[in-house]
Amino acid sequence: MEIRPLADWSEYRACEALQREVWGEAFTELAPASLLKIAQHVGGVTSGAFDETGALAGFVYGLTGLEDGRPVHWSHMLAVRETHRGRGLGRALKRHQRERLVAADIRTCYWTYDPIMSSNAHLNLNHFLARVDRYVVDMYGETGSHLHEGLGTDRFVVVWPLDESAPDPFDAADPERALREAELGRFTAAPLANPGGAEDTPLPDGPAVRVAIPADVLAVRHRDPGAARRWRTSTRRAFRHYLGAGYRVAGYVPPAPGDPEGHYVVLPGEPP
Repeated sequence: MEIRPLADWSEYRACEALQREVWGEAFTELAPASLLKIAQHVGGVTSGAFDETGALAGFVYGLTGLEDGRPVHWSHMLAVRETHRGRGLGRALKRHQRERLVAADIRTCYWTYDPIMSSNAHLNLNHFLARVDRYVVDMYGETGSHLHEGLGTDRFVVVWPLDESAPDPFDAADPERALREAELGRFTAAPLANPGGAEDTPLPDGPAVRVAIPADVLAVRHRDPGAARRWRTSTRRAFRHYLGAGYRVAGYVPPAPGDPEGHYVVLPGEPP
């Protein structure tokens, strides 16, 4: 598999087609070929993973701009063709993106993910070692994508430090990983803010709180759309309350095999 910047119009068009394949033909927020190309000229990253036949198997795309006068990157899209998933290609694309940003002396990267998608929470917080920066209600509005139908587009904005002191998410022995795991392990019995997706239980306060999410919200949506919406409402309520009160999301504990729920651990104060 070759990972490199997209280089000609056929590759930009292939990226458009892959977006439709992943997010659906009705997806209204497609990044057009012209913008994919322009981003590369102003410090952005538009790169693809190409299989042995030269076909586009996945891509990563983001824009670079200024925040408080310093350059930052916003990683807007990452997708892998269904036939190529489960092989670590998403991680490889993210590593490529990180290397290009570090080489360009960019020290902060942002992106978003859906807080009630368990697999994404595990990937972004536990593997990539990103930190939750804030919760945004209806980040992208109505997109037309079947992936977002009935759930809206609430998102966590996460930050990925890229400076020399930042943890290396691609080093399994990085001490930050062990520190996070140890921290999460101390709070397995902390009170739940939304047991079973409850929308109206009193929100507990204290030194640690857990916020539950379903193991597979898309499966929940398929069985019971109302239950999926309640998960959205209950987590929105909890995260807006705790983040607004100065708490931080310390990490995510994925469900054990067969368990219906995973949970976030939310703690007071800034990260250590």
